[in-house]
Amino acid sequence: MIVVLSKDASPHEKELVRIYLRDRGFSVRDQHFGEDELIGASGKGVADLRELGLLPGVERVAATSKPYELASRETKPEDTIVTVGPVKIGGSRISVIAGPCAVESRDQIMETAGRVRESGAVILRGGAFKPRSSPYAFQGLGMKGLEYMKEAGEAYGMPIVTEIVSPELAAQMNDLTDMFQIGARNMQNFELLKKVGALGKPVLLKRGPSATIEEWLLSAEYLLASGTKDVILCERGIRTFETYTRNTLDISAIPVVKRLSHLPVIVDPSHAVGIRAKVSPAGLAAIAAGADGLTVEVHPRPDEALSDGPQSLYPEQFERLMRDIEALAPVVGKELLRTPRPSAPGVSLQKTAETPVSDKIAFSGETGAFAEQALMRAFGEEAPRLSCPSFSAIFDAVLDGSAVYGVVPVENSLAGSVHENYDLFLRYPDIAVVGELKLRIVHCLIGDEKADMDSIKIVRSHPQGFAQCRDFLDKHPEWQLEACNDTASAVASIAREGATRVAAIAGEAAAKAFGLKVLKAGIETNPLNYTRFVIVSRRNGGDAAPVPPSLGSGTPNKASVVFTVSDKPGSLFECLKILSEKGINLSKLESRPIQGQPWRYMFYVDVGLPETGSVFHEAVEELKTKTEDFRFLGMYRAS
Repeated sequence: MIVVLSKDASPHEKELVRIYLRDRGFSVRDQHFGEDELIGASGKGVADLRELGLLPGVERVAATSKPYELASRETKPEDTIVTVGPVKIGGSRISVIAGPCAVESRDQIMETAGRVRESGAVILRGGAFKPRSSPYAFQGLGMKGLEYMKEAGEAYGMPIVTEIVSPELAAQMNDLTDMFQIGARNMQNFELLKKVGALGKPVLLKRGPSATIEEWLLSAEYLLASGTKDVILCERGIRTFETYTRNTLDISAIPVVKRLSHLPVIVDPSHAVGIRAKVSPAGLAAIAAGADGLTVEVHPRPDEALSDGPQSLYPEQFERLMRDIEALAPVVGKELLRTPRPSAPGVSLQKTAETPVSDKIAFSGETGAFAEQALMRAFGEEAPRLSCPSFSAIFDAVLDGSAVYGVVPVENSLAGSVHENYDLFLRYPDIAVVGELKLRIVHCLIGDEKADMDSIKIVRSHPQGFAQCRDFLDKHPEWQLEACNDTASAVASIAREGATRVAAIAGEAAAKAFGLKVLKAGIETNPLNYTRFVIVSRRNGGDAAPVPPSLGSGTPNKASVVFTVSDKPGSLFECLKILSEKGINLSKLESRPIQGQPWRYMFYVDVGLPETGSVFHEAVEELKTKTEDFRFLGMYRAS
């Protein structure tokens, strides 16, 4: 069983709990799990759980029927998300680890890191110490190889994972690696498990070639009981009578383990099949079965590899695999993880992982765009800004640290929702909403100094600009409409071309910025034309960046969530009923199709927050029980 202690429990109260358990025949161990301080009790002892729960200093008691108490989902019903630097593994994300079987040289690991990072890998793998079946096979470069790997990881903004083969190496390797790997051969090396677990770092635990699922989880229990709270389970194939593959990938273990344990599960298809041509199909099958990610061997020249060349993918093959994973991810209700990506080698991992590398605010378009006006409204006219070519580029800039905030439109009072940005919130689970403001949109027809209304043949703007000026455009059916990425870009194109027969629909600020004239102002269909912009930031350790002071102080008054429900009558009603019964006002409900899952929908919900914050949190917990997938986008103050 697990005894969760109160945060204010005194040392005396803790000792009384230990004595109580020992007197009743239990073996006792202390354990920290996240912010909770626990006392684990194992053995054949007998205790009254009600009596134990009433002891001073005890918050609650969790009885488990499994021998792996800390790893059991009975102890922790929600999924554990393991954080390795800027990377989160578990939950709704698919994370891909890639690199060579072994570090062979500095040039080799640097080249491989660059190639796999470019394709979308988020953690660099590679062996510095290689346990090999033959004493004559390449055993790795040792600490020098680990130093090369650390250098490559820092150069490309990737945390690294490498195998530890001996307890004696733990102290030496601790400062150089971000996550330890316990290899299949060492899964039941219990002294190694205890030593590595005590270091408190994330650990990737591979399943032994002949291990049962329970034995695998008991090895994870050793790590958790020794001190670490971050363990990732890795299925890499088991030994069977089959000879056509190196091992037999136990696909069924993925859903089984995810039901038994809260720990994330990834798959190593390279070791599972051992044949390059079969690695990608096996990896995709693992994702389809519910794996939280893959670890894949990639080598720039597999034919020259010093170990496991036949199962290593060429970089081009890895690139195709990543594209296939991105296409498959929405089918299984997940997203391929995106993480901060430095634009060139030399950006330190610490900078991208912990703090933004820039104080700029990103917006879509060129100078004069409505988004830039919203940016200045929120942050001031002197705020440093970053112009992005698209909405997705804003999310990328915020994620990789090029910008600390992003300003994106989500809804117009005339044209409706900007669906692209709602969909981007699904694709970027590590981006949060931290603020909101509304901007009145006054559209103008803008042209060259020599242009007039009669000379216009082509009109350029963003599709939203056309939609918001539909009545005006309907009066000029002879005009040809050309869509642009944003309204300001439409104006900029006229200035660059010196076009006199082309006009743009944009704001007056864009006309001034590019030295053009307003041919007609106020052409929007309805003067009550407003666009709602949200301010987004990257979550660091679960929290988003601080709220911009200019958006208003005080407690948040609005929140946004997104969820899916089961396909049965009344399922959405049950969710909305929870909000109604809690007195929470629903201000927006939007359904969006789930990519890759025809006729299934995600529901976006904006709500006004009640004065009592705990009411909303209670509603969230109830919603999680009624939904299939629930995501919290943010609490913020709306202007």
